[in-house]
Amino acid sequence: MSDPAPSPSSSVADAPPFGGFVHLRVHTALSMSEGAIQVKALVKLCAKHAMPAVAIADTGNLFGGLEFSVSAADAGVQPIIGCQIAVRNEDPREGGFGAARETRAPDPDQVVLLAKDATGLAHLYKIVSKAFLETDGGELPQVRLGDIEALNEGLILLTGGTGGPLGRLLRTGRTDAARAMLERHKAHFGDRVYVEIQRHGVPDEDRIEPLLIDLAHALDVPLVATNEPYFATRDEFEAHDVLICMAQKTVLEDPKRRHLTPEHYFKSAAEMRALFADLPEAVDNTLVIARRCAVMIEKRKPILPHSPAVKGRSEADALRAMATEGLERRLWKGVFTEGMSEADREARAKPYRERLAYELDIIVKMGFPGYFLIVADFIQWGKEHDIPVGPGRGSGAGSVVAWALTITDLDPLRFSLLFERFLNPERVSMPDFDVDFCQDRREEVIRYVQREYGADRVAQIITFGKLQARAVLRSVGRVLQMPLGYVDRICKLVPNNPANPVTLPQAIEAEPQLQALRDEDPAVARLLSIGLALEGLYSHASTHAAGVVIADRPLDELVPVYRDPHSDMPVTQFNMKWVEQAGLVKFDFLGLKTLTVLAMAVRLLEKGGVPMDLSAIPLDDRPTYAMLGRGETSGVFQLESTGMRDVLRGLKPDTLEDIIAVVALYRPGPMDNIPSYIRRKNGEEEVAYLHPDLAPILKETYGILIYQEQVMQAAQIMAGYSLGGADLLRRAMGKKIQAEMDQQRAIFVQGASARGTPEAKASEVFDQIAKFAGYGFNKSHAAAYALVAYQTAYLKANYPVEFMAATMTYDMHNTDKLAAFKVELRRLGIALLPPDVNASEARFGVENGAVRYALGAVRNVGEAAMQALVDERVANGPFRDLADFVRRIDPRLVNRRLLENLIKAGALDGLHPERATLMGNVERLLRHAQAAAEERASSQSSLFGAGPAQAPPLALADVTPWSVTETLAFEREAIGFYLSAHPLDVYGDALERLDVVPLALLAGHLRNTGSGVVRLAVTPGARKERIGKSGNRYAFVELSDATGTCEGMMFSEVLAISREALDAGRPLLVRADARLEGEDVRLLLQGVESLDEAVSRASRRIKVSLGSADPLPALREILAKDGPGNRSVLLVADLGDKEVEIRLANGFALRAPTLAALRDLRGLTSVREV
Repeated sequence: MSDPAPSPSSSVADAPPFGGFVHLRVHTALSMSEGAIQVKALVKLCAKHAMPAVAIADTGNLFGGLEFSVSAADAGVQPIIGCQIAVRNEDPREGGFGAARETRAPDPDQVVLLAKDATGLAHLYKIVSKAFLETDGGELPQVRLGDIEALNEGLILLTGGTGGPLGRLLRTGRTDAARAMLERHKAHFGDRVYVEIQRHGVPDEDRIEPLLIDLAHALDVPLVATNEPYFATRDEFEAHDVLICMAQKTVLEDPKRRHLTPEHYFKSAAEMRALFADLPEAVDNTLVIARRCAVMIEKRKPILPHSPAVKGRSEADALRAMATEGLERRLWKGVFTEGMSEADREARAKPYRERLAYELDIIVKMGFPGYFLIVADFIQWGKEHDIPVGPGRGSGAGSVVAWALTITDLDPLRFSLLFERFLNPERVSMPDFDVDFCQDRREEVIRYVQREYGADRVAQIITFGKLQARAVLRSVGRVLQMPLGYVDRICKLVPNNPANPVTLPQAIEAEPQLQALRDEDPAVARLLSIGLALEGLYSHASTHAAGVVIADRPLDELVPVYRDPHSDMPVTQFNMKWVEQAGLVKFDFLGLKTLTVLAMAVRLLEKGGVPMDLSAIPLDDRPTYAMLGRGETSGVFQLESTGMRDVLRGLKPDTLEDIIAVVALYRPGPMDNIPSYIRRKNGEEEVAYLHPDLAPILKETYGILIYQEQVMQAAQIMAGYSLGGADLLRRAMGKKIQAEMDQQRAIFVQGASARGTPEAKASEVFDQIAKFAGYGFNKSHAAAYALVAYQTAYLKANYPVEFMAATMTYDMHNTDKLAAFKVELRRLGIALLPPDVNASEARFGVENGAVRYALGAVRNVGEAAMQALVDERVANGPFRDLADFVRRIDPRLVNRRLLENLIKAGALDGLHPERATLMGNVERLLRHAQAAAEERASSQSSLFGAGPAQAPPLALADVTPWSVTETLAFEREAIGFYLSAHPLDVYGDALERLDVVPLALLAGHLRNTGSGVVRLAVTPGARKERIGKSGNRYAFVELSDATGTCEGMMFSEVLAISREALDAGRPLLVRADARLEGEDVRLLLQGVESLDEAVSRASRRIKVSLGSADPLPALREILAKDGPGNRSVLLVADLGDKEVEIRLANGFALRAPTLAALRDLRGLTSVREV
């Protein structure tokens, strides 16, 4: 039975008392960079205007469909689910004589589809999904009109106003085609098509309205009056106009840009009645449509797909069988010991088998066998294909079933981990395994899941990017055409903290300069006003980093589907929060860089003939714990921060349990207990327990409550809680909701007193547990990550070369970290060999006990291009000389900048020693490479048998060699830090006489001596100057020495007198006020002078070592310019089998420029002050 639709001329006497009008075409903020009404704000608008129904019609998507349905229904507003769909304009393309071969496709039309019933909603899902999945890249997602017609059942069609196919035809004067189009609509949709009339003050609307009305009457199709709100109130128009410009990447003054009007706001029913007073029936029909639409998107219980591991069994039977078999393998591999008797094995196995049976019963009862089977399936596949998988993450490591299925790799009984912390039988919720994979191969596991479960049943999860404070100001400033530098200055007054973003209102409230600029400059006031209106709106859709859903049927039967333009994998249109409420089960596929580092280190070891199984390494390795106790943890997962190193030096860990504890404790709040933990472990403080009954569970942590599992066990032991009930207690203590706490206190005290504890004491213990519970950490997670930390520490302690090469590879583009790892290699006594096109790989490698620098780590060369270069070398042998190298490189991959950076980095030193000559001949080298490539591409012989033209011989123009300083400066430019040497190396013992502190030792120096003034010998790097509130300049200056880099701040007075020295780029002696803030060193520079001048004052004699006689003429010239003085020069000549020292007869001044010139002189092996 079909529901009646009114004729165009009839009003609706029997329409429900909905009020005077229902909006059928609202664009929420999920019309990306177009809508400015948040879903919750829309529901409030409906309540404000007494509108009991409203339809969303976001542009091309249903991103907000479920959130809107739930929010509206909860507020007593009827949700109507719709979408503004782009329909392909299939008119013949313009063309003809003189036209381009390919003309641009016409812009698509727009219609609105509203779901009338469940069938219509299902069809809407399919249509919207089809638009994203089947539209070619570069085009706006769209469908053909035939696609909509094929799925018309249950849908109401609004013709789309001036932007619809009907409106387009009328705008272009094609009345007959318009009539045919409306007849086509009516043929397919019957009484479910409405001719849409809009009045926003747009000329085209006024021009075609009479034609639309005439057509509707002629074909007996009802009219409907719609407004198209993009923003809530008329005064938001300006901000929204800027938003439209931001989306189009244009400016407000652009006459050709898209324009809306101030009338595109959320009008009241009275306003719409007044606007369409001449067509009351068109307004009445909004009520009819609302009455006809009787469906919403509803929440569902989780729908699990079927596991392929079932193989004819029930999921419960399959899980029991697989877990039982898996546990036996685990017992034989990791629990039973060699020589153990049958009786002893049975005794050891008994608690594991009992725990397994208990967990299986709960899992089956709660209906989750399929979930465990699916997770086990893709993890086992990954492991079978040598894809590194983490030992666990989160509370899942507390499950013996998970351990038996190899989902996790931690023995839960060995580490006292609790199943109920993961899956509580007294609080039904979905289990949630977060799984870490090697970041390089995570995608392979997701692709396997697609193949196994169906490409149309597996998707990633959408996430929505928001306009944040700084970004919105920059974008608004660009649209308003404000000076870039001025906007940049304003933006920098807004704190940038990605971990805890500061909102624009917070920034304005906290920053007087922003307030002053706003009050003094109308342009800034306008910028901030618009920024405040737009901040928090959605700017784009992207893909969640980890979440994947697997369905038991095609996804578009459960949720609408999206396609990320950067991926070919489907993505759900509902985000993480709402996709699970739609019934889809989420699986987290996380990429953990550390697993990738471990995998590469293992490959390097195996390449060198050392087999390695990280799952079988001893957990009591003395060298590993000794290294941790010394705090030598650079590159060690979770343990490498400065503060953590201090903890490890005090703790001297000697068991994995110590590492688990320190991972759990090293956080704000719990870290207050670290000193006591260390003292108790070291026997310097008495171990005390909250209650004697708690000694068994707190002994491991020396009486200190650290883990959430200990809270649960304490409640079980003292008050008789089940572990499920204890988990509810833990949650209540974490939330600190007074009513729940009072209820739990009564249960705890009653249970404890029944076991002999006085009520007063029981209440006191409850308070103490509650205090710790707020900071308690999940032991399962801490244990899993502690194991990964131990594995990295084990490799570093026992195989440091392979470990450091792997670690540096996965920080290859972070030059600050690479510089720190260079310092660590020096401390370890491991050489870092320079990049070399004949020895380096694209990544860091191992070579004769040293680390070889990666070609791909050179700046601006690209790992792919370097891999191609390495492949050529492997395939056809080392490059014999420079000419051979140039002939064999691919000029399509090797451009000018790439070649220059390889030269600057020294990667071609083995082919030609003079970097300056190579740099001066780059164009010649590239031309030679191009000629050689063309020669290769030509035929091997001509028609008459002549060979191809030979590339011309490679002849290089002479270029003046670089000085040492220039060579190092260019090397630093290409690599990001000084690699082969440091400008300060030549100063040798002079730095000790000046009492300077190496940067790498500065933090330790401050911890030992406290804050104070220090002397630093450094080379200056990048400088960022700022203007303070007072108008004075200050600067942040990058400083480096041979041991590391840091940043120093200088105020205007010091900056003014130091600018020349900083600009010169020469080594400096810096006096700085240094202090330690947490783990960071803060430097306030108080004075700067030339290091050469400081050394000159402190030196009485220099020793100059020569490798040959070549530099003698230049040496003589430099000393002649120096002038007489009372300082002496000692020449040291290397004669191969002996050294000869020659003291020059004259005395010299040895001024600072002289020392600088000598250090830059090529051919001298050292210049040392003695």
